[in-house]
Amino acid sequence: MRLLIVGTLEGYITAAGKIAMQRGAKVSHTDSIEGALNALRAAAGADLVMIDVKLDIATFIESLKAERITIPVVACGIGTDAAAAVKAIRAGAKEYIPLPPDAELIAAVLEAVAEESHAIVCQDPAMLATLRLADQVAPSDASVLITGESGTGKELMARYIHRKSRRSDAPFVAVNCAAIPENLLESELFGHEKGAFTGAVARRLGRFEEANGGTLLLDELSEMHPRLQAKLLRAIQEKEIDRIGSSQPVKVNVRLVATSNRNLENEVRAGNFREDLYFRLNVFSVAIPSLRERPADIPMIADHFLKKYAQANGLGEKRLSDDALLMLRAHHWRGNVRELENTMHRAVLLSKSETVGPDAIMLTSQLLAPEGSAQASIPTGSPVANPFAGPGGTVPQAPRGYGQPAPGYPTSYAPPQGHAAGAAAYGNAGAASGAPAVQGLVGRTVAEVERDLIIGTLSHCLGNRTHAANILGISIRTLRNKLKQYSEEGVPVPPPGSEERAAY
Repeated sequence: MRLLIVGTLEGYITAAGKIAMQRGAKVSHTDSIEGALNALRAAAGADLVMIDVKLDIATFIESLKAERITIPVVACGIGTDAAAAVKAIRAGAKEYIPLPPDAELIAAVLEAVAEESHAIVCQDPAMLATLRLADQVAPSDASVLITGESGTGKELMARYIHRKSRRSDAPFVAVNCAAIPENLLESELFGHEKGAFTGAVARRLGRFEEANGGTLLLDELSEMHPRLQAKLLRAIQEKEIDRIGSSQPVKVNVRLVATSNRNLENEVRAGNFREDLYFRLNVFSVAIPSLRERPADIPMIADHFLKKYAQANGLGEKRLSDDALLMLRAHHWRGNVRELENTMHRAVLLSKSETVGPDAIMLTSQLLAPEGSAQASIPTGSPVANPFAGPGGTVPQAPRGYGQPAPGYPTSYAPPQGHAAGAAAYGNAGAASGAPAVQGLVGRTVAEVERDLIIGTLSHCLGNRTHAANILGISIRTLRNKLKQYSEEGVPVPPPGSEERAAY
């Protein structure tokens, strides 16, 4: 953990720095925002910034965004100045720490921001065999190519390999090649000189130099443009990079770890990925099995995320019921661990007791199940096989057209009683006839389907706007705007949940 402290903090800087160092952090200090920006542009970098609340935090955070420097910022101030704390949080700070410094509070913030407990939770033989393979290659300096479906934990595996390597005390730097436009990715990787292009307000060292002596993760490498692939190949071969706008090469010593959710051999055959770069990176390959291929991990991972999000939301300890666990085991998990994490987060929010039952487990549609997945063999009459049939599965499908409800559709917004009642109540014609659920969408506009999904989700959540927005993956503001539009169009909208009515 590299900590950068910005400001004088009226003499408390020494105490705060000592506490952080006692907790294992490497601490550096600067008095001004400009000094902080220069430090973050340099190879030393930082994993966390603690800044004096008296400084212009808003300008500092805007400058970080403009230069594409992603780093958490924590504000610090003397005493408990509520107005200053609110202003700092609104400016973009992640947290506010009152001074004089409290050792346990600083330790908690360092742990929460750093999240250096990147432990891989597993017990399935398939995943344990993969970890043993990673243990073998970790001590070497060989490049590693990590492959696997989206959501399997490829970055987690990269961090695991780094922690087990001889470079574990050096920086681990990750770059998402898919998230950065091509014209910016070159600068992100190799750095630039002042004035090299519009917006280059100062020299900035790239991720190669930042990771010097440590490990550089190139996440989703298959998304990199072929022109940049050529420059990356030269950097690997010559162990030197050229900053944009500079004529002087810079020697670097990094271990490369790359990830991809695509088959790179197929990408090479298709001409989208350089063959020579593929062989340079694929010195050693680690393939992470999908969650479908390691079913014994599902209970352990689910329990891990239940505890994590129950604690994060200030709720008591929760556990899965046997029926809920059966649903999880039977699901296709196309989104792998990431999908399971989101499912457990929803379950924590929806569950009203310490036992999480099927009514709180909302799964993605069976239409997304990969071919040959285990879910295809589940009996048709099983509630698990028909996730559209009630509150224990996916968000129920709302009827076609709210002006003419399907027969049996409830006029109130109470949850349907039981899976069979839910299927009838929500007019699930596809489930009744055995036809694929997607046929019920043919001939309808996207706006109609979106409306029915939103209101169906809201009904499932008993009108709770916050829970519905979390499940739908949209902001609460977007949800409210949509509901206002539907009301103006004469569409019945479920009233707010009891705990939210005070806010309306």
